[in-house]
Amino acid sequence: EMFEVLDGVTNLMPNDKPRYLMGVGTPSDILGAVRRGIDMFDCVLPTRSGRTGLAFTWNGRIQIRNSKHKFDNSPLDQNVFKFNLNKYSKNYLNHLLNTNEMLSSMLLTLNNINFYQELMLEIRKNIKNGTFDEFHDKYFNIL
Repeated sequence: EMFEVLDGVTNLMPNDKPRYLMGVGTPSDILGAVRRGIDMFDCVLPTRSGRTGLAFTWNGRIQIRNSKHKFDNSPLDQNVFKFNLNKYSKNYLNHLLNTNEMLSSMLLTLNNINFYQELMLEIRKNIKNGTFDEFHDKYFNIL
């Protein structure tokens, strides 16, 4: 429904001004909104999700609280090198979250903010290169 509204309203917005969409925050929603001409977003989703155990990665969402991560020694996203986030295994984050250790919320929130920064960087890069449609199609259903 949001995309239908954006399809109808973005052509009424000035082309020479930034287009802002407040409170929209899933990665796929951002991709779809950018495809429809939106430039700026703000949302609490990355931080709120991190505090509740949901991590955003290039391979999709990970609910770290799930028991399947209890013995998983792999990092949330092995391609992330900022802040040494890939040195924390899923089983360690699962343990922290399930024992109510504050560090889990901090690490997952930092992961999510980093992911969103990377997502926006890649969106800008692909728009500049003229490859945004391919980027959108590759990640829309994954993220």
